Amino acid sequence: MAVDAKGRGMSVTLRILVVDDEAIGRDFLGDALSLLGHEVVLADSGDAALHVLEAASAFDLVFTDLRMPGATDGLGVLRAVKRRDPDLPVVLVTAHGTLSVATEVLRGGADDILEKPVALEDLELCLVRVQERARLLRENRFHRSRSTFAPDLLVHSEAMHEVLATVERVAASRATVLLQGESGTGKERIAAEIHRRSDRADGPLVKVNTAAVPEGLMESEFFGHEAGAFTGAVRRRQGCFEGADGGTLFLDEVGEMAPALQAKLLRVVQEGELVRVGGSRPVKVDVRLVVATNRDLEREVREGRFREDLYYRLAVVPITLPPLRSRPEDVVPLAESFLRAGLEFDAQARDLLRHHDWPGNVRELQNVVQRASLLAEGSVVDGELLGRWVGGASPDRGLGGDPIHSLVGTPLRAVEDALIEATLADCEGNRTRAAKVLGIGVRTLFNRLRAIEEREAESVGPVRS
Repeated sequence: MAVDAKGRGMSVTLRILVVDDEAIGRDFLGDALSLLGHEVVLADSGDAALHVLEAASAFDLVFTDLRMPGATDGLGVLRAVKRRDPDLPVVLVTAHGTLSVATEVLRGGADDILEKPVALEDLELCLVRVQERARLLRENRFHRSRSTFAPDLLVHSEAMHEVLATVERVAASRATVLLQGESGTGKERIAAEIHRRSDRADGPLVKVNTAAVPEGLMESEFFGHEAGAFTGAVRRRQGCFEGADGGTLFLDEVGEMAPALQAKLLRVVQEGELVRVGGSRPVKVDVRLVVATNRDLEREVREGRFREDLYYRLAVVPITLPPLRSRPEDVVPLAESFLRAGLEFDAQARDLLRHHDWPGNVRELQNVVQRASLLAEGSVVDGELLGRWVGGASPDRGLGGDPIHSLVGTPLRAVEDALIEATLADCEGNRTRAAKVLGIGVRTLFNRLRAIEEREAESVGPVRS
């Protein structure tokens, strides 16, 4: 936390751009803001500021001198910033503080104005005003967002209504949320909804699949590294925690995390700070954590594979997503949302959808509907076509039928995708076991699952669960 000159707690660390063609004013503001605990980037002209804004990562605040030589003066910087991000605060600094000048810059969208030479007390008060305005803006957006759930979140079952009621209650808090449920039940979608309904909705939502990150790179992926920390680390790199600063970090498949990394994650959760690989200075982060797993973490704790202290830190608000087989009311509406435009199910297809067990949950449903959409003739997906994958309708699936023959006409990639997802479901989401059954490596399995998700997203849009 940054502090003011009197040692009072003021705010989280801000990333601030200071623009001034005069070195004295530029260096004074830079030094003062650094002493107040903020990260400062300096630019010596309006044109240089525009270049920095294009090339650098996001800023929280911009201070710019009003009158500068060159093609871009302070008003030009102001206009450029507001075009890029209307909510990014801009403070104009000028030695010509007349009423007409103040009126001009405030009408141009400036959030505040300071007169040169800038007094430290005035600078501190300006920071307080700007941050309070940003807080009110976030709160207003948060309250507006609470009026409704995302329009593509289709829910009909009582079980999912209970899940969303819990989401509504906890989204506004900073509590860590643990999402539990079988693979394909929509945990990532619910994590996105928690973020959308929180007062951090304007901040980043960073998603990391823990199982997809090689163990040797996990610490760098999570916490970042300093230049020279290891071979190939040619420059400093932020990890996902710093990338999610001010927003939400979603860690999927957290049950796959190695014990050594569990200890480091516990420290970040407890202390709100991290140390980059190869570094020694703690870095403060302000992150709301949402984690997900298809494992029984309580059993993992009992069997010594997951830290008990970390589990209780993560399971502040546990939410269990029910499998699709326990909420048949949701199946047909979801399936219809995945259908290609202009298609519909006949009565037999709807009956098959409702009575299938869906071991792969929403992801399996989406995959089946995608295949049916591609292979359907005319405007109707009938029960005979759908029966190739959900059972019960095709004569090929009757007693004595040939299960291989029932797949004739289905693209090889679709058959492989279905086999992979069914095997994973049969292994209760355990990727290591599923990979062994399939005779492939865990990394290969992950790559195939990621490819399946990408193809589904391209064909039918976002998962609605």
